Amino acid sequence: MQITHLVAALGLTMALGAHAQTAASAAEHAAHHPTAAAPITDGEVRKIDKEQGKVTLKHGPIANLEMPGMTMVFKVSDSKLLDSIKEGDKVKFAAEKINGAITVTAIEAAK
Repeated sequence: MQITHLVAALGLTMALGAHAQTAASAAEHAAHHPTAAAPITDGEVRKIDKEQGKVTLKHGPIANLEMPGMTMVFKVSDSKLLDSIKEGDKVKFAAEKINGAITVTAIEAAK
């Protein structure tokens, strides 16, 4: 009877380990992509610093961060996001708090 319990415990441990790995992968993936909880905000590009992976935006209120409109410097989740915009562009962007820093997770020139 003990071998049955050992096999069951081993199976449960393996299943929980696989679930934890899947959850960690999903969290890592979510950090790079905006979610439905990250609404789109209008802004204007004031400055781009590709070397530092930062962008200065004049923006309207960011609802999910309970932030009023202002001009501020944001980190970007991926410096490649900065390739499609230039200073002076009107943009639509999503921002989230990632590892304690307010970070732009998506940005594109407004049409």
